[in-house]
Parts: sequence; structure tokens; C-alpha cells
Amino acid sequence: MSILTVNQLSHGFGDRAIFDNVSFRLLKGEHIGLVGANGEGKSTFMNIITGQLQPDEGTISWSKNVRVGYLDQHAVLARGSSIRDVLKTAFQYLYHLEAEMNELFNRMGDSSAEELEKLLEETGTLQDLLTNNDFYMIDAKVEEIARGLGLDEIGLDRDVQDLSGGQRTKVLLAKLLLEKPDILLLDEPTNYLDEQHIEWLKRYLQEYENAFILISHDIPFLNSVINIIYHMENQELNRYAGSYDDFLKVYDMKKQQLKAAYKKQQQEIADLKDFVARNKARVSTRNMAMSRQKKLDKMEMIEMATERPKPEFHFKEGRTSGKVIFETSELVIGYTDPLSKPLNLRMERGQKIALTGANGIGKTTLLRSILGEITPLSGIVERGEHLEIGYFEQEMKSSGSNTCIEEMWSDFPALTQYEVRAALAKCGLTTKHIESKISVLSGGEKAKVRLCKLINMESNLLVLDEPTNHLDAEAKAELKRALQTYKGSILLISHEPEFYQDVATEIWNCESWTTKLF
Repeated sequence: MSILTVNQLSHGFGDRAIFDNVSFRLLKGEHIGLVGANGEGKSTFMNIITGQLQPDEGTISWSKNVRVGYLDQHAVLARGSSIRDVLKTAFQYLYHLEAEMNELFNRMGDSSAEELEKLLEETGTLQDLLTNNDFYMIDAKVEEIARGLGLDEIGLDRDVQDLSGGQRTKVLLAKLLLEKPDILLLDEPTNYLDEQHIEWLKRYLQEYENAFILISHDIPFLNSVINIIYHMENQELNRYAGSYDDFLKVYDMKKQQLKAAYKKQQQEIADLKDFVARNKARVSTRNMAMSRQKKLDKMEMIEMATERPKPEFHFKEGRTSGKVIFETSELVIGYTDPLSKPLNLRMERGQKIALTGANGIGKTTLLRSILGEITPLSGIVERGEHLEIGYFEQEMKSSGSNTCIEEMWSDFPALTQYEVRAALAKCGLTTKHIESKISVLSGGEKAKVRLCKLINMESNLLVLDEPTNHLDAEAKAELKRALQTYKGSILLISHEPEFYQDVATEIWNCESWTTKLF
């Protein structure tokens, strides 16, 4: 049975087409991975099917009474609400039923025998609905999901406005899972989740009986939970059965076949054109020439899609730093409450260190304390000499009203327009992206703009806070290669072992010094 039918969908932003005549069907129980390079329109597709964006053309049809759950990382969490309060809103419809039932009970005191019988029947129906939907087990359910995603470690009575980006994502995801909709729409759910909770979410989705559509650039995670791939490329959406690895094999084979057919056709066209040119003027061969011209005119041309620019990251290396990158003495990090025991850490030139551990324990706070962006609660940080630091923060701070070109010029005013365009293109951005405002770019495209800034400044220390969030598989692989060949020092936060294990010379597990209990 089709839960969702998308018919002849077309959409674009300005003169940049995203979809052209796309059709799609979601069947009951399908676990779909929606994949494609950054900027191909995956998040736009989610926004269209949830009604947040109106398509230029086409129809979106949901079957009746389908409850849709969408992980929206930009949802507002109101100050004054605790994590527990937010999670309980997943059962709002049940609380409404309870209020309705209590109202019926209140009316029973003043009702006639006939009315009473009717009210008892109605309350019985509502009571059954509440029982069947586990209304009286809400607290236990809330605690079970909260435990799975590590929210109990933060504290369910904590105000949601005091949470980090990763913690907020966990709250929104937990609320969505508690709602248990008929279809889950998940856009990069593993961003900001740590390894332990990614593992928990993987098991949850493997056992999930309803349908879901998942956007993720975490290939091992994607492979483990989906059974259908929809691939988005060049304004098309194509379906493949099986895992992401299965899709890649078929996709590569189709690509090779298309290339071979295109090459063969181009040779045939050249031969036909050559024959026509040489024989159309001669009376004896004119008919043969006209026959071949007709064949040319009727030929259905094979079109090769324009190749996307492949990202190339080459970090500019500055002068050699001093031997010691930084040293801490009895350092205690935090804002108001301490997040760490007193730390005595030392990093030397050439080390590539990955910081790992659960969200909320202070990894970003440690980076910012080392960089001098925030004052530690106590202790000392001594940075080494001749440091040229390239810092990649989790989120972009710049103005979304700038175009990509303006954004680069704000940091590199001496570059010519040609040099700026060439630098952005090397990071995998097309001409249309380069001329677009930052605000209309996808998360992955914004990350590529920030990486472009980073690779074009000279550095001898890279400080990277979750640099792979939003990046597609191709860009992620290229970033890994660039960091492996980088001669400077690296301090990296990442929750993706398959990424950081190939880059880091040393791994610091921050859970060993946090004051948080896990």
C-alpha cells in the first residue's frame, strides 16, 4: 500500500533547477535511504513532502490518517520547559483524550439515566484508546528512550534552553521516536550524536516496523538500517533495491554502460556526418547521403550528465610552529559549573589528536579554552610559539545574506574574482552555488564554503570541531586524505571512527576526565 505518492514534481530556486518531473512512491514498511551529493535537493525534497515548501509543479498525496514525524533540527524549544516536559508533548493527543474523558466524568453528576448511559459508553471508548496507546506507561516510555539517547545523563529536569546543539538534537529525536509515527522522516539524525547513541539509534531503526526516509552521509550507519536507496542526481530521482553498497555497484555499472553507449553513438554520428559531407554533392551518392542524414535526424541522442566538480582540499601550510603546541596546568573548563577534573595536557608539533566521547561532556569547551575564546574556571593554558591556527567551528557564524563570493572576499580581499571562483570550484561548488547566497545553500555546501576559507589560509595547527557533519561521502573522503597528508598538527573532534582513526596519531577519550557521570 502506498503511504506517499509524489507525481511529476518540479522545483527550483531562481534559475537553479532542483527537480525536473520527479515521481516517487513510499510503501508501507520501506526503510529508504535518500542519497546524493551536497546540494542535489535532499532536504528540499523533505521540506516539500512535509508541506513546508510548495513545489513549482506536481502533486504530493499522503494516504488518509497517516501520522508523519519529521526530525527538524531548527525547531524552537521554549525556555522554561524541561527535557521531560518536551518529551511528554509527544503524547499530547493522549493528554487531550484524557482531558476529554475527565470532562465527560464531570458531566455525569447532572445527567439523566439515558445521558449517563451514553456518557459511560463514550468514556469507555476513550479509556480503551488510552490503555491501548500505553497512556499509563508514558513516564516509563519517556525514560526508556531518554536512556537510549543519553538524555538521562544530562538530566530530564534540565531547561532545554541551556542545552548544546547536540543535546537539542537528541531531545528532538527522542520526542519524534516517542510519537511513533506511521512514517519517520530523518534528515542527518546522526549529526551531533556520539558513537554510543548512534549505535542505539541503529538498533532502533533496524527493528522499526513502520516506514522511514533517512538522509545520512554516514555510510556504515546507512548501510545497516535501509533496504531501498533513492538516488538524487541531475534533477532526477532513481530507485535501487538493497543497501548503499549494492546501489553503488549498480550505479557504477550503469554509468560505465552509459559512457560506452555515448562513445559508440558519438563515433557513429561522426561517421554519418562525414559520409553526408563527402557525398551529398555527387549525383550518384546523393540518395545514400540523404538516407544517412535522415538517420541522423531521427537518432535519439544519448546525453551525458555534466560531471559535478570533485572537491580537492589542499591545506596551505604556514611556517613551522614551536615544539610545544599547548600545555595545560590544572585546567578546569566550564561556564558556571566545572565540566572537567583538573587537566594536565600537552600537545607537541606533528601530533594529530582526536577528541572522542559523548556529547555534552565539554569537548568543544576544551577546544575554545585552549584557543583562548573562553576563560577557564581555574588553571592555566599556555600556547606555544609561532602558532598559525585554522579553526573549523561546528556552525557557520557568518551572514547568510552574503553570496559565496562575498563570503570569501570578507576574509581574502586581495583575491581577484577569478581566484575566488576557482578556489570555491576546487571545493566542489558549481557556478550556480558560487553565485548563490549562503542562506539558500545546503548544510554540506555551507561546510564546503567554510573549508574553502580554511584551506586558503596558512596554518600549522588545524582545530576541527565535527568537520564531517553534512559533508557528502566524496567530500568526506577527500577531507580525510587532505588531513592525512597535512604536515602540521591537528586537534579534531569527531564521532565517526572510520574518519578519525585514519587521521589521528593519538586518541584522547574525554570521558576519562569529565565530571559528568556516564
